[in-house]
Amino acid sequence: MAESGVPQPETSQVSRSISVFDCRPESKAAAEKVLAIGGVAYKEFLQAVRKEFSISGKEKFVLTTTDRREINADVYGELTDGKTLHLLHSVDQELAVATQERIEYLPHYHTIVQSGQYEYYASEGRNALPYAFAELIDNALSATSKNPGVRSIDIRLLFDDTQGGSAVVVMDNGRGMTAKELNNWAVYRLSKFNRDYGIFQSDHSSYVRPSPVPRSLNSDISYFGVGGKQAVFYIGQSVRIISKPLGSPDVHEFVMSKEDFQKKEKNKEEIYSGVILNRKPADDSHVNTDEERFLHSLVREEEGKDSFTAVVITAVQPEHITYLKQDFNSWTRELAHIYHYYVHGIHGNDILTQFKSAPFILFQICLVDRSPRIPRLLNLREIDKDMQTLYINSSVAEFEFKASRGPDARVEGVIRYHPFLYDRETYPEDPYALTPENDDDDCFVLQAEGRGKRPIFECFWNGRLIPYSSVDEFEWCARPKKVFTVPLECYNRISGVLFTNDSFQVSTNKLTFMDLELQLRDKETIFTRVLNGQEQRVKINREFAVWLKDCHEHYDKQVKFLGFQGTTTRTDVPTKRLQSPWAKFKAIKWDGKTYKSGQNVKSLKTQPILFGSIVQFLLYGDHEGDIYATGGHVQIALEPKELYNEVRTIPISKIDRQATAASIKKNIEDELAKLPDQLRITWPEGNPWPEKAVRPAGTPMGPIQVEILNKKGEAMSRLPVANVNARKLSIDLKVMWHSPKGDVQTNSHIGIHSPKWEYWFKVMENLNKLGKYTMRLQTILSETSANEWAGKKLPHYELHFSIKGKKPLVSSSLYVQFLCLGVPFSLPVEFKDEFGHSTQPPSDIKPKLECSRSTKIHVGTFATGVTSFYTLGPPHLLVVSPECEVSIENGTPVGFQVEVQDEFQNITTHSKLIVRCQLLGAPDLTVDAVDCSNTGSGLLLTKPIQLKKVGTEHILTAKFGIPVRYVEDSNDVMVLQNMERIDWTAGDTLGSLRFRLYDEGGRLVPLTPKLANNIKVNWTAEVRVAELVNGLLPSVSVTTTAQSEHFYQVAFRDQHTVETSFFIVYKDCVCVCVIDVEVVDQYGNKTDTLSADSLKEISVTANNLDTSTLKVEWQNSSGSVLVHGVRFSAGSPGPRELCFKYQEFEEFARVKVMPGAPVKIILLDAPEMVKDTCPIHVFNGRGLNTPFLLQLCDEWENPVPDQRVVIAIKTRSPQLKVSAKPRGYFSTVTAGRCVKNSIPGPIVKLNVMADPNNPVNLNVEYDTEAMLMAGDVFPVFKVTVVSEEGGPVRSISPADLSMLLWQGSASGSRPPPEVSRSLRNCTTSYKEIPERVGKYMVQFVLVVGKSRCLWSSQIALNVVPNKPVKLVPDTVPPTPVVSNSSTQANRTLLEKLCLNIMDKYNNPAGLRFSGQVVVKVLSVEGEDTKDLPRFQNKTKTLTYSLTNGQSTITNLALMENSPGEDGAEYQLQFCPVIQGPAPYLAPFTLLFRFYNDAESQKVVAAMSKKRDQLSRSIEMYKDILETNKQLISELKSQVNDSTGRASQLKSELSKIGLDVSKLSDVIEDLIAQKKAELERIQNQPRRKCTMPDPFKGSPDVLGKIAHLAQVEDDDVAKVISWHLLGDMDCVVTETTAAARKIYDETQGRQQRAVLCLLLRSGFHLATLPYRPLPHIRNEGNLFHPVGNPVFVRDLLIFPEHAESCNMVFASLLGDTILVDDLDSANHYRKGVVQSKVQCPTLLTRHGERIRSNGKFGGLQNKAPSIEKLRGQVFGAPLPKEYQTTCKQIKLLQQLSVAIQKTWERQKDYDSHMQYMKSPEMKEKQQELRQQEVELRDIEQKLTSTPVRSFPASAAKPSNVDAADSPPAKRARRKTRRALGKSPTS
Repeated sequence: MAESGVPQPETSQVSRSISVFDCRPESKAAAEKVLAIGGVAYKEFLQAVRKEFSISGKEKFVLTTTDRREINADVYGELTDGKTLHLLHSVDQELAVATQERIEYLPHYHTIVQSGQYEYYASEGRNALPYAFAELIDNALSATSKNPGVRSIDIRLLFDDTQGGSAVVVMDNGRGMTAKELNNWAVYRLSKFNRDYGIFQSDHSSYVRPSPVPRSLNSDISYFGVGGKQAVFYIGQSVRIISKPLGSPDVHEFVMSKEDFQKKEKNKEEIYSGVILNRKPADDSHVNTDEERFLHSLVREEEGKDSFTAVVITAVQPEHITYLKQDFNSWTRELAHIYHYYVHGIHGNDILTQFKSAPFILFQICLVDRSPRIPRLLNLREIDKDMQTLYINSSVAEFEFKASRGPDARVEGVIRYHPFLYDRETYPEDPYALTPENDDDDCFVLQAEGRGKRPIFECFWNGRLIPYSSVDEFEWCARPKKVFTVPLECYNRISGVLFTNDSFQVSTNKLTFMDLELQLRDKETIFTRVLNGQEQRVKINREFAVWLKDCHEHYDKQVKFLGFQGTTTRTDVPTKRLQSPWAKFKAIKWDGKTYKSGQNVKSLKTQPILFGSIVQFLLYGDHEGDIYATGGHVQIALEPKELYNEVRTIPISKIDRQATAASIKKNIEDELAKLPDQLRITWPEGNPWPEKAVRPAGTPMGPIQVEILNKKGEAMSRLPVANVNARKLSIDLKVMWHSPKGDVQTNSHIGIHSPKWEYWFKVMENLNKLGKYTMRLQTILSETSANEWAGKKLPHYELHFSIKGKKPLVSSSLYVQFLCLGVPFSLPVEFKDEFGHSTQPPSDIKPKLECSRSTKIHVGTFATGVTSFYTLGPPHLLVVSPECEVSIENGTPVGFQVEVQDEFQNITTHSKLIVRCQLLGAPDLTVDAVDCSNTGSGLLLTKPIQLKKVGTEHILTAKFGIPVRYVEDSNDVMVLQNMERIDWTAGDTLGSLRFRLYDEGGRLVPLTPKLANNIKVNWTAEVRVAELVNGLLPSVSVTTTAQSEHFYQVAFRDQHTVETSFFIVYKDCVCVCVIDVEVVDQYGNKTDTLSADSLKEISVTANNLDTSTLKVEWQNSSGSVLVHGVRFSAGSPGPRELCFKYQEFEEFARVKVMPGAPVKIILLDAPEMVKDTCPIHVFNGRGLNTPFLLQLCDEWENPVPDQRVVIAIKTRSPQLKVSAKPRGYFSTVTAGRCVKNSIPGPIVKLNVMADPNNPVNLNVEYDTEAMLMAGDVFPVFKVTVVSEEGGPVRSISPADLSMLLWQGSASGSRPPPEVSRSLRNCTTSYKEIPERVGKYMVQFVLVVGKSRCLWSSQIALNVVPNKPVKLVPDTVPPTPVVSNSSTQANRTLLEKLCLNIMDKYNNPAGLRFSGQVVVKVLSVEGEDTKDLPRFQNKTKTLTYSLTNGQSTITNLALMENSPGEDGAEYQLQFCPVIQGPAPYLAPFTLLFRFYNDAESQKVVAAMSKKRDQLSRSIEMYKDILETNKQLISELKSQVNDSTGRASQLKSELSKIGLDVSKLSDVIEDLIAQKKAELERIQNQPRRKCTMPDPFKGSPDVLGKIAHLAQVEDDDVAKVISWHLLGDMDCVVTETTAAARKIYDETQGRQQRAVLCLLLRSGFHLATLPYRPLPHIRNEGNLFHPVGNPVFVRDLLIFPEHAESCNMVFASLLGDTILVDDLDSANHYRKGVVQSKVQCPTLLTRHGERIRSNGKFGGLQNKAPSIEKLRGQVFGAPLPKEYQTTCKQIKLLQQLSVAIQKTWERQKDYDSHMQYMKSPEMKEKQQELRQQEVELRDIEQKLTSTPVRSFPASAAKPSNVDAADSPPAKRARRKTRRALGKSPTS
């Protein structure tokens, strides 16, 4: 092809030539020869080669192609022109030199034909066909740019089949094209910058850029040389260019088609070549095909035209034809949008302007369809719905600007303002824009907010629209982030246009700019304001802000303010200048609604959401009367006022216009329901007092628990008020006695809320006055005690009751002093209760009079001389005198005269009648007593009263009492205070001690044997639980030891310790440490030798006698010497001898020395580490294996048996607590307390270590990036149970781990209560994700023990829809029944149907899918048959928009007189069509019936409705029955599973020797028996390693070697332990760090070994699967051994860490072998050595050792007895019986659970089976059968409904288009068939 694009002539066969290279080895250079082969035969060709290359006739050669294919006669004929051949000796000869081969590479014709398919694509919901037309229009605009007159561009759509095939013609009256220019057009990508417009050199000219014009409307838009070709082959498959250049008489015509390209490729012709036809105008002789008949009329139009160009596109794509016909308005409107300013001029289509500019360019479009339809004509100037027209005519102001970048790059811009008018935004809607997804969670769109998220600027290039490019905004016109002078919604009311010249690059298809926005955002771009055509150098951001504010104030009319009420000043506005004036209004009218004062409203986008009534509306400015404004403020009084006593001011835009009055009212009522409403009274001890109850006097009332409830029944303790600080509530209890003299308040208490007990009132025991009472409970505010809130009284409760006299307990009689013997007398008796109230005696009382006698009597004489005997009564009254106040001086005692009287005021006596006086009112006051046991009276003299810092007078109170035997409900009981001192006689017994136990609420705790076991006393170890349950303490035997006082303590020790104590001060104490010395003669008679002067000669000596306290005194009365103060300073307790010496006389006295006073506590027995002053290692939360044995000692470390001392253990560190989970090093101090003195004890250091087996946390790992689709399988959850030390706990059973799953939000650290209750039914085997989408929570729980649960953190999961599979409605509509009557309602198929794209679990799954829903009518078989009913617009299909997976079908109706078969059943098919790639979605199908008359329709509609109802009811019944059947099947399966499991467990138990015949009755007893047996086995004596191992259990520590293994045989254990004796104490660690830590703790004294640093031989031995004994080789014995040789390591049993322990002992023992005795060992060693095998160390069961070097004998090789190993011996494992018992217990427990489950499931199964046989279920089954019969009857009636058709003459005329109607003959045949099928009358 020539460079200019002119096609070359076709090459003939005659002119063929080839190139031959001489590649033979003798050829020095590969000479190339060109040989012509056109018309030359093969033999002639060979001769020519011999001649050309001088090859003799005998010399052989071969000709091959470059790919070594030999040339023969057949191949020669296929050689093409320019082929390269090689001349060789043979085919496989190696090339001596390189050669060259010429090729041609032309692009495939698909480059042109299919280019449009890749260049034009749909975007933003728009079809790309208008943009293909735009490419052809661009060429036409360029061609007509220099027309002196009107520029005309015609688009003709020729779709009339009678005129040939379909065609699209684009014709203009431009300058036309010469043959050269037409050739240039055909060359692909020959842009206007590279075109050669002349044939001769002198004609050559280059491109000249046009001069700048406004809006760049220069028509210079035919640019790249590709758009025309792409467009024509996108529209069709063939193009014909007809053009007549200006000034030429000839017409040039050129054809390019896909068919022609294919033909040339097939014929191997030059593809890029063609023919230009040159002819005269109007000459159509070359048109000779039927497909191009329309060309005749087109060619005839050429007559008289000066110049023109017509682009004729044929073989138009069918889908384009459909689009061009059906969417005529749409694509023409898009063309009007693209060329808006070429059509209407630089100012655009301003419809409101009176003056219209002259036509700029005439765009004419004509659609010619099938005859007889009238062609459709349209001028683009007539379109007024394109977007630029809408923008221009809805705007009220413009802001013009320019942007310059460099000398040539110029951009003109216009911003338009679209105001808000009254009730709507005037910003036009873009019909092509898709609805954007609202991804702003905080934004709730009430209506379309103007522009929304659409970009501001549309972009025009050289005057035409670039459709797929837009600019969002510039920095100076963007919405401000902080300070703004206008409402933000004003920025959504602007649109804009950018006009650029060709200095900015666009894509070749002119759909997008390359980098326009990037260049305009560059800092070098300068923006200037254009005002009245003049550029102004100002700050454009400030100018724009002023312009926008002016537009908002002058043009926006958003809210109408009504009912002016004056002006006010707002002090709540922070800016002072904006505080006044504010106009007040009663109402506003906004968005078609009126809001008035007093109306309830809801706020929007406020924190929090507000509910309240409107107070008034405020508008800033000085206004009068009604006025429009863009916005304002509203004052809202928050509702309910009882909760929110506040007025808020918010912008009017914050009013929620979507909220209904009902919803607002409901919310206010819900808020009111939070206020306290009532009191709920409960009686915790089950002793309720009902209304008007009558109770005996003294009956205790209470305790009472009160709860404050709101209307929702929720308990509360404070007002739920947000803006009031902590309004706490209290309960005021008052009890009023309605006495005859008036109301008297007997009780008053204020109840404070407690989280545990709510409001609690203790027992009231003072209700002993007769009469009526009222108990009133009133809720009050804690701070103010007010009983009202917001004008409403807080809830209260009243209880009315009466108190009557109690059952008579005491009868008081009139005492008659003088009686006559034998004379009857009257004795009046009055009955009273215990409170002194007169009461009626019981009806069955029998009077009885008795006379009593006593040993102590007083004699009185009657007047008649008759003697009367009477006795003194028991102590009844304590009388103290003086009764008035006594004044004393500080430091002096005070005395009181006390008398003990009986009931009749007689002074009486009694044993142990001790009167106590306790002074109160100051600290450190004494308690004094006087003994009145013998006299009945006495003087009680207190110790001197010593008060500190006495200013004026100080009042003290003396409390007197007599400790007597405890009597229930007696007032004579003296309550001992803590640390109180009691005077008591030495050697006496203090008995009748009682106690009571109270909880922290002051309530009496009933004593149980379990609680009584926790009560301890320090004066005796013998405590009877039965007495403690009754509240009795053991009697105190007061010692006779001469000490000042003793300490006694009573303590209750459980989780908390409660204790009380008292002191006993002894009276009448006698010193027993006194020795009387006398001098006697030989017969033992006392002499008078001693005198007072003899004291100096008397001496007392003894070992360790303390002489400092020794005293010797003379006794005048007895004439003897008294020695006292004997004390020993040291030594152990026991007998001592005292030597008394007087002159030459000596006498020895033996005394028993007792321990001294306790002064210290020593540690007798403790773990080994304590003795070594090293800390004791103990796991957190566990106890010590070895208990502490403590001893109380005197200062000489003699044991002191003093029971007064209380031992307590205290910690030096506050972290050492059970609840604090301490870790690290701590120390404890053991201390005692004896009376007031503390006794020091030893200090023990503890190393509290983290427990590796104590779970403290659950760590959950899973794939957080995984998408959880409904119904799929959950990702793998990896749950790690983390211990205290941070590592995983490996001893956890998976059965103890549960996974909880619930729908909802997080609920803190625990799941919701309803989820927690189902914990025992949970499992970790959740595999399938729930089928419903939403937010779910997952939490794992580990059950540790019986009462502890360990919870993981809650994991939020978002279950999203699965893959979309179908289109279904929200609710399935009933079967429509329609007719073709004229009434719209009878033809309506559906009034409203909402369709959604769903997944297979009916979850909405179409959020990202948009497109269309095509509705069509099909036959029942799903075929598109003829005569189907048509829709109202006379079409077979309807299209509805599908947005985000949802489509709404409204008012779907058939056309009037629609075709269709009477009585036939059709189906509506709703088929989704998705834009872009999408999965297959099953359409929704709805059946309907069609009738020709309304009467049949009504009958069938009623039956169809009834059928639908019955179908739904039957389906519901079937679902119920099917669900019950499935439940029965599931229950039956569970019963079978449980029964089978129980049978399986019984079988396993029978195999291990248990009788299972009667197991179900005694299984629990058997389990308890087995556990006892297991405990017995564990406690059996067996060999244990007593070596302490304080390091075992520490992190990364295995323990001491002695504890790592166990050996079953005693002899074997002894010899192995002795062999490893030096290593038994070694601690094995897993890491070097752990070993280093032990080294530091023990200061290097402890052996240690690191596992990873052990000998590699041990690793190899431990990892070998099997290693034979030395006497075995190749599975055969080298000799016959004796003595049963075995590897020592094979006799070891590892309780834990088997793999690591195996490596440890493999390193320590190696191949050491054990045999029976020494002879066997020697025999074995001899055999091994003779076999030339290395013999390891040999041990014998008798304790001998033969070393590996052969040494044996001596003490070094003989193991001692096991006792001499001192516990350093391997322990014995538990017997096999233990493992068997464990297995039995496990199976029995599983069997117990299985039996229980079987019983429960069988019970559920029987219950459900009984329910299935219940009358209710039988009634449902009967109803189901009846409804099924009724449904069959209705379906038969519907099936048998007659089908009627009407003759064509009788039918109503159809309004369907004639072109869509069937031919007349076919219609008549159909009518005859319908008549033949119709029933005869």
